[in-house]
Amino acid sequence: MSTDTTAATAGDAADNDDVTKPIERPTDAAPEPRKKISGDATKTNAAYGADAITVLEGLDPVRKRPGMYIGSTGLQGLHHLIWEVVDNSVDEAMAGHCDKIGVTLTADGGCAVSDNGRGIPIDPFKSGEHAGKSAAEVVLTVLHAGGKFGGGGYKVSGGLHGVGVSVVNALSTKLLIQVDRGGKRHEQTYGDGGAPQDKMTVVGDTPKNGRTTGTTITFYPDPTIFQAEGVEFVARTVLERLQTMAFLNKGITIEFEDQRPEREQQVTYQYKGGLVDFVKHLNATKEPLFSKVCQFEDEDDQGQMLDVAMQWNTGYHEGVHGYANNISTIEGGMHVEGFRSALTNTINKYAKEKNLLKEKDDNLTGDDVREGLTAIISVKLPEPQFEGQTKAKLGNVPTRSFVQKATNERLAEWLQENPNEASKLVKKGIASAQARAAAKNARNAIRRKTALSGAGMPDKLKDCQSKNADESEIFIVEGDSAGGTAVDARQPYSQAILPIRGKILNVERARIDKMLKNNEIQALITAIGAGVGDEFDVEKARYHKVICLADADVDGSHIRTLLLTFFFRQMREMVEAGYCYIAQPPLYSTEVGKEKIYLKDDVAKAKFLEERPNHKKNFARLKGLGEMDWEELRATTMDPATRTLLQVNVDEAARADEIMSTLMGDDVATRRAFITTNARDVQNLDF
Repeated sequence: MSTDTTAATAGDAADNDDVTKPIERPTDAAPEPRKKISGDATKTNAAYGADAITVLEGLDPVRKRPGMYIGSTGLQGLHHLIWEVVDNSVDEAMAGHCDKIGVTLTADGGCAVSDNGRGIPIDPFKSGEHAGKSAAEVVLTVLHAGGKFGGGGYKVSGGLHGVGVSVVNALSTKLLIQVDRGGKRHEQTYGDGGAPQDKMTVVGDTPKNGRTTGTTITFYPDPTIFQAEGVEFVARTVLERLQTMAFLNKGITIEFEDQRPEREQQVTYQYKGGLVDFVKHLNATKEPLFSKVCQFEDEDDQGQMLDVAMQWNTGYHEGVHGYANNISTIEGGMHVEGFRSALTNTINKYAKEKNLLKEKDDNLTGDDVREGLTAIISVKLPEPQFEGQTKAKLGNVPTRSFVQKATNERLAEWLQENPNEASKLVKKGIASAQARAAAKNARNAIRRKTALSGAGMPDKLKDCQSKNADESEIFIVEGDSAGGTAVDARQPYSQAILPIRGKILNVERARIDKMLKNNEIQALITAIGAGVGDEFDVEKARYHKVICLADADVDGSHIRTLLLTFFFRQMREMVEAGYCYIAQPPLYSTEVGKEKIYLKDDVAKAKFLEERPNHKKNFARLKGLGEMDWEELRATTMDPATRTLLQVNVDEAARADEIMSTLMGDDVATRRAFITTNARDVQNLDF
């Protein structure tokens, strides 16, 4: 989960100001039905002809609809610009032409990405509409132009859409490209939304810095595009992505430098162990079941390559993470399916052969053998088929068979060669199966209790009138007192309220059978209505906004973290679907004239005083939701017209897994170090 990429949703907050003003609202009711369109609309439709069609040329589509190309215009989209440029350099590394990449956050707000690859071609096109332009200029100014469409430039690559660096150019106020080829340095500058400002020009010999060929791209994001959250890069976000790239590409050196005042730092990543080092890193905050890491590689005659590393820990959550051509496939795909199938079959076969499981015993399920497993499955293939521009799922069917066959063979060998470790992981799977049986009984008990209670929902749930999940939202509210205020403040048609008592169980440290005995968790599962754990079905969720509403203090933050840990571990599809949100109750109130103003935190208070240095009032600290009357709670926190919500998302599943284990696990020293290291980059202290 990313602390810096959470963003207020456009539909829920017309503005992102830190100051919220109460407004009068009419009595809550169902939305009015749409009015019928009058007959005059027919005349308008009749005038709709070819002259009403607009054709966007060049890079105009990117600036018109940036979200289509980079996902959002918040911090997530801002950092996506860096990934697009870095991915090109990584593709050079995968092709065997680059072993060093540098990323610099410049003092003047830009980002420079350099590599020692072959250098983007700078010779001119000889024919066609782009005749006379250098190849580099075409790559930077034409969508779907690049060396990854079968022209022989790359056998394996992550960027196949051809919109990467041209999108970065389109969304920058300035971009400078420097290419070293043939002993000379060539430069060209772009501006005004991607337009070339000059010709590709030789500016001198290649600098004597050990690099004979390569590319450097320096760009400055356009603040008019990234208005919501600004154009200031977050160092920790960049470092996490670069470290993952270094893990996935064994031996490559990635250097990071932050030149911004008071943030200066230099970090170098290089992992000779590759995925083995990655798994050890992810398990550093956990207790390994054994010290060895199972690792194997394979390749077929179709050019598909497989690299797998895995290690079990004593915890209860699986962390199986797939990558295809260095791209995190957070929704899995054929490579992950093949791995999981082979893992379950191979371990069961071994357990039966070694009499660890009797012939009459049921086989271990996939969930049993993956309990406590941390695994990285990285495939590299010539023509990856991703589902959508987000590349979240790999669709190549032959890859499933390739990975399944390789895992069956290589894992079977490893188990035979490491009997002590094999015995431990099988016994852990058996313990998981026993806990699963206990959890099944607990689920059945919940179902029986629900059936006998009549209505089927928790007694303390104040449900909404709407049965349409798209327009329904549920507030998980800390405490019965605050819950009562929220009930008065809500819009009954679309807003449900579920009060919870204190801090729920930390599910990071508990198996599901223990978790299901917790009354507050039972209420959450029943209210959301989509099951839990391996039975969770996001399509059955009764609300498409599940909002954590807790006090704006330390205890409130802890409760939010416990809730998010539960959602991430036991209802992860709901997080991935974007259904989880954090409410933003104000921490302070003050008066300006006769008007009451609310400020969400200390940063907002400081900004307020900076803008109004002569403001003489004592600010009131609104520590608890129960201290607010229902009008205040509605106006500041619950009314869709005036509130701000933070949407919780998962960008990199492996990183989210690591952060959850760090923050909610037993390793106090690691948790303290993480918080200390990242304190300067925190943008939303609520999460």
